[in-house]
Amino acid sequence: MKGKILIIKTGNTIPSLLEQHEDFEDWFIDGSGLDSSHFLCCAVDRGEALPAIEDIVGAIVTGSPAYLTDLAPWNEIAADYLRILHAQQKPILGVCYGHQLLAWAFGGEVGFHPRGREIGTVNLELTQEATVDALFAEMPMQFSAQASHLQSVLSLPKEAVLLAKNSFDAHHAFRLGSSTWGVQFHPEFSAQVMSAYLCERSEDITGEGLNVEELLASVRATPISAGLLKQFAALSIDLLKKGVG
Repeated sequence: MKGKILIIKTGNTIPSLLEQHEDFEDWFIDGSGLDSSHFLCCAVDRGEALPAIEDIVGAIVTGSPAYLTDLAPWNEIAADYLRILHAQQKPILGVCYGHQLLAWAFGGEVGFHPRGREIGTVNLELTQEATVDALFAEMPMQFSAQASHLQSVLSLPKEAVLLAKNSFDAHHAFRLGSSTWGVQFHPEFSAQVMSAYLCERSEDITGEGLNVEELLASVRATPISAGLLKQFAALSIDLLKKGVG
């Protein structure tokens, strides 16, 4: 078990993809460039016990259909664990709900975005701080990514460094310390997964005044944002090789 990258599950993907035996952890592992033997998965939302800190070299926190503001008891359990990982400078990548959970755990504010839902392939812009960031430095200043969320980080933790934003969400990515990152977008989503989310939620999306057909037509592959997963995995494995974690 020792030296694993932990995937902290905070929920499951949509039913149509679950029926195809796909879930968040599968996409993270596939995108990492590593085989599954490097990973350990724990569904904290289902009450599964998190592993010993010393067995973990890094952690990824998944998205979820839940809302952070519901404050289910497992959120505090996960937050406490993440604070310890952060204090030990073990790499953390929080995605969507995981991004929000990290922000909340370190004093940020999370809530429903005042403009409603952001979904589909979106354009993002890096900040100047991202150009010297260990995870983002090799990325172009503008790139596209997949997104699907109703809640956002409304205010960042005091010590957070903003790394990416767009016209919809001012806090699409941030870093705490040297090795804890949160990203609101989904680097693990393929274009096919993004399209499935749009189809599954088409009724709600239409009811909110968004055009599903236009959103589907604009879906495209996002290899640059997907590359974050390989970079994060490499950072984690590099620490393992150095005997950290």
